[in-house]
Amino acid sequence: MLFQTLDSKQDCIGVYINEELFFDERVLHDFKGTRTWSYASYLEGRDVEYAYLYCGARLDKVCPDSLRSDWEFVNTRLQAFMRSFIEAKVSLNDNCFFDLVPEKLLRDYCYMKNKICNFVFETYERPANYDYLLATNKLLHKIAFQRLKLSPANLRAQMHRKGVRETVRKLRNIEPYCKYNLFGTKTGRLTTKKNSFPILTLAKEMRSILEPRNDIFVGFDFNGAELRTFMALGGSEQPVEDVHLWNLHNVYRKIGSREKAKKRIFSWLYNPDSKDHLSSRAYDREGVLNKYWDGTAVSTVYGRSMKVEERKALNYLIQSTTSDMVMEQAVKLDEMLEPFESCIAFVIHDEVVLDMNVNETHLLPRLKETFSQTRFGNYLVNAKEGSDFGIAA
Repeated sequence: MLFQTLDSKQDCIGVYINEELFFDERVLHDFKGTRTWSYASYLEGRDVEYAYLYCGARLDKVCPDSLRSDWEFVNTRLQAFMRSFIEAKVSLNDNCFFDLVPEKLLRDYCYMKNKICNFVFETYERPANYDYLLATNKLLHKIAFQRLKLSPANLRAQMHRKGVRETVRKLRNIEPYCKYNLFGTKTGRLTTKKNSFPILTLAKEMRSILEPRNDIFVGFDFNGAELRTFMALGGSEQPVEDVHLWNLHNVYRKIGSREKAKKRIFSWLYNPDSKDHLSSRAYDREGVLNKYWDGTAVSTVYGRSMKVEERKALNYLIQSTTSDMVMEQAVKLDEMLEPFESCIAFVIHDEVVLDMNVNETHLLPRLKETFSQTRFGNYLVNAKEGSDFGIAA
C-alpha cells in the first residue's frame, strides 16, 4: 500500500494514508504501508520500499509528462512556502514541516507524490544494490539531523585574514547540519545538498571551527585507499605496510622517495598512455579494465553500472568501488555505535570521523579493526584524534 511521510524527523510523525492525514504515533502500531517516496526515522525496522532509491532522482526529474502540469502547480505553491521559511529564518531542522504548511496543500502534495511513486515502482526495476543504498541512506539521514558544534573562537589567531573572516561569516549563516546527496555523482561519491554545511569542501585551515558534541573527534581513513582497491580488483594481496613504501621497495627498486613512488603509480594508473615498465610489470591495468568495462559501461562489484569512455573507465571503476566500500564500512561502524553516545559525525571521501564520548574510547581498537576489514581484505587504517576537527584532520 502506498503512503507518504509528512516529515522525516523522529519527533515529527506524520503520514498520509488513503487520502487522510495522521499525526498520532499510535497510527504506526497498525500501520500497513509498504511503499513510499523516501525514508523517515520513524519507519526504522519496517518493511518498506522507497521509490527514491529505485530512481535516484528528485520528484520533478521522474514525474511523467501525464502528471507534469498537476505536479508543477502543487510544487510551485510548496516552493513559495519554502522560500518564505528561508526569508523568515524558520528552520525545518527545528520545526515539523507539516506544522508550517496548510493542510490542503499537504494533501495535494502527498496525493501527487503517491502518483509519482506509483509511476516509479511500475517503471523502474529494483536496483541490484538496493540494500546497500538503503543502509547508506539511513546512515546519511541520521547524520543529517545531528547538529554540528561550531566554535569560531578556535580560529581567532587567523581572523586577521580576510578569507577566513568571510568564510566564518558564511558558515554562521548556514544551518550547521551535513546534508549529503546520495546520488550526487555517477560514481556514487557523496556530494552535499544546497544549503548544507560544506563539509566536503571545507578548507583545512577552517576545520578547527568544528568541535565534537561529545569529547573528541577520531578520524579513520585508509592508507592508499584507491590504490589498494585497484590492487584488490587485480587479485593482489594487501600490503600490511604503507602501500606507497611497499611500491617503492617492491616495484620501483627503491629508486626515489615515497612521494615520488606515490606520484609515479597514480600517473601511470589513471593515464592510459603511460608506458611505465615497472608499474606494468607489477600490475595488470588492462586486465582489471577489461574485467569491469564492457566497451560501453563500467560495472562494479557493488552493482553500479556507469556509461563511460575508455580513458575514464578505470578512474570511474576505482573511485566508485572505493567510495562504496568506505560507506559500507561506515555503516558497520554506525551499527556498532548504536547503543552508545558516540556516533559518526560525518564522512569526507575515504575518511569517517567519529564523535567519541571519552568514556567510550575503549571501543576504538575494535572500531578500527572493523573498519579495516573490507570485503577486499584488510586495508591499513590511519587514525587521528583531536579536540577539534583541525587537530583530528
